[in-house]
Amino acid sequence: MRHSLPALALLALLSGCASHNDRDPGGTWVNQQAIDDAVKTGNLRKALLADGPNLEWKIDSKAGEATFSNGFELGEGTFKPGPGKGQWQVDIYGSGQETLSLSGNELTQAATDSGPEQTFARPAAQPEGELPPGAAFERQLYGAFMGGNWKIVDGQGSGATVTFGADGQVTGLPGLDRYALCLGGDCAAMSGEYDSLWLERQKVGNAYIFRRDGKRLEILEAVNTAGADEMPSFQPGARRWLLQR
Repeated sequence: MRHSLPALALLALLSGCASHNDRDPGGTWVNQQAIDDAVKTGNLRKALLADGPNLEWKIDSKAGEATFSNGFELGEGTFKPGPGKGQWQVDIYGSGQETLSLSGNELTQAATDSGPEQTFARPAAQPEGELPPGAAFERQLYGAFMGGNWKIVDGQGSGATVTFGADGQVTGLPGLDRYALCLGGDCAAMSGEYDSLWLERQKVGNAYIFRRDGKRLEILEAVNTAGADEMPSFQPGARRWLLQR
């Protein structure tokens, strides 16, 4: 039996729609918009506030489970088909429900009374092995925001090359071997409007304030202006390093 060309085109279109709606959203999704805005503006805190609160979804569709991370806490729930075509629902244990859908290459989290609509993208490479929730977003952010080679132009070790790894390792900063960017929680409350990071060696370290302007990265001491019985409140202090990429 032969089909006319218009009929074949219609069948192909319907087939494409069906396969699109039946796609499995399982895997890891990251808030790429927050990463792009952080890189573009140089201000991580503002980007996370504008494009958050959730930074990553991890979906196990076969097990019917989903986890999200907002940078300092996790939410877990059951994952199941939603009421609409191409929709899924996540019943968060003890805190309501989220609706997810696929549009092109984006996973959309619908707006609710407690949060705005958000979009998520597959990371450049799906994580290998079992990474903890939130780790895929961190690696994608660290690679984009801190990646590349930086040169110390002012501060201890002047002239050395510094590399911030996507896995949280840092080389070239004297006496330090790991770093972590503040994404939320207590560290964000303590640093307020300022971007902050943690620098350490062998699990002993300190918080610092940083300013990133294009290819220029300034790392400053974090001065605690709070009283002894209060939560620390950090303000920018003396500059420790000025790096140029």
